[in-house]
Amino acid sequence: MRIAELSQKTGVPVPTIKYYLREGLLPSGELTSPNQARYDDRHVQRLRLVRVLLDIGRLPIATIRELLTALDQPDPDVHSVLGSALPTTVTTRDAVDPASVVAAKVRVDGLVARRGWLVRSGAPARQATAEVLAAFEQVGADVADLLEQYADVAEQIAVHDLHFVGRASDAEGKLHAAVVGSILGDSLLAALRRLAQEHESAKMFGIRRDDC
Repeated sequence: MRIAELSQKTGVPVPTIKYYLREGLLPSGELTSPNQARYDDRHVQRLRLVRVLLDIGRLPIATIRELLTALDQPDPDVHSVLGSALPTTVTTRDAVDPASVVAAKVRVDGLVARRGWLVRSGAPARQATAEVLAAFEQVGADVADLLEQYADVAEQIAVHDLHFVGRASDAEGKLHAAVVGSILGDSLLAALRRLAQEHESAKMFGIRRDDC
């Protein structure tokens, strides 16, 4: 297909496609003349991945280029690529005492060790979890039991997340699924949580018939 057809099929404007080509985010097409190139389904898939990384993942161009370079290796390290592409958990670092975060980090390390989780020592999620725990403590909330219960649920969700990623047949598809599943999945989980909370609240505290 010509670049105009590629644009029509993906919804990405021609000037943007040309920009991605210059930036090395999209492989060159097969030259059919000095000023014309032919593109195929690989370019469609790559364009969709780039848009996901930009629009949903909010990753900078330089980071995307590095990820795609790693992805295009003969035997890509999919685990490392996914880890680099997924967003860091939202934190509350500006609102908590640093000393409390250090203490909470010890609790997080203990949780990871008890559960035998294969999480690298410098993983951003360790720090993010510690900051959230410190914020709970700062407002006087004891979440020791809640932490373990949430960890149980998180393990189950992670299994489903990775099964969703694993359905893709190649590394590029897995990266696409991981970014989409992680970011949109967070929003889906939050929405489902609110639905379930309303249901449990109605059971626990009662509900008027005209409320539903």
